[in-house]
Amino acid sequence: MSQLFISDLHLSPDRPPIVSLFLDFLVGPARKAKALYILGDLFEYWAGDDDLAEPFNRRITDALAQCSAGGTLLYFMRGNRDFLVGADFARACGLTLLEEPTGVELADGAAMLSHGDALCTDDADYQAFRAEIRSEEWSASFLARPLDERKREIEAMRSRSEAEKRVKPAAIMDVNETAVANFFREHDCGRLIHGHTHRPARHEHRVNGRHCERWVLADWYDKGSYLVSDHAGLRALPWLGA
Repeated sequence: MSQLFISDLHLSPDRPPIVSLFLDFLVGPARKAKALYILGDLFEYWAGDDDLAEPFNRRITDALAQCSAGGTLLYFMRGNRDFLVGADFARACGLTLLEEPTGVELADGAAMLSHGDALCTDDADYQAFRAEIRSEEWSASFLARPLDERKREIEAMRSRSEAEKRVKPAAIMDVNETAVANFFREHDCGRLIHGHTHRPARHEHRVNGRHCERWVLADWYDKGSYLVSDHAGLRALPWLGA
């Protein structure tokens, strides 16, 4: 059976066509797969697991739970938009949370999985911000605030982020080649699957004489896409709906 990989869906009530496409995906390719790996940024933002009852969030978690109940193993790695996902979300969806990075056995060998933002080391301001908000102290302090206040702060952070992106050179928002090479060395691996950059491609690297490959997952802004691993190997496929 196949293993599927997706990331960067950025689901929100403001994008109903993509939401419908994802729900179709869960009852289509995902239901037939052995496992589905969601490598971050499933949501446009996640303010905390105490927001599970919000109708849109409930719709998505219920659909994931139904996919899990149908026999598909679900795995979730937090991204930069939904790093506040926690154990309550995992239980509601019937999925397993993955630490970053983590390894997985595919039909034709092993791979490491990552959201990908930690590899964008040229963006020093973002990496400093990432280190701050990923700390246990920051998360605990933020989640202690009222839910409505958290949502307002997240909206403000998103606005600042979009404004900063408009003036940043595009190159610094991609992965750094040295960081990628160091990742392959540190984890002694020959294959990496990640998202975040919204630049889908298969890259080849030579690290310490070893041939390595890096698969970048596509975002779901205009259409769906997923990476499949089965007896035929790895390949990226579009998802246009049932």
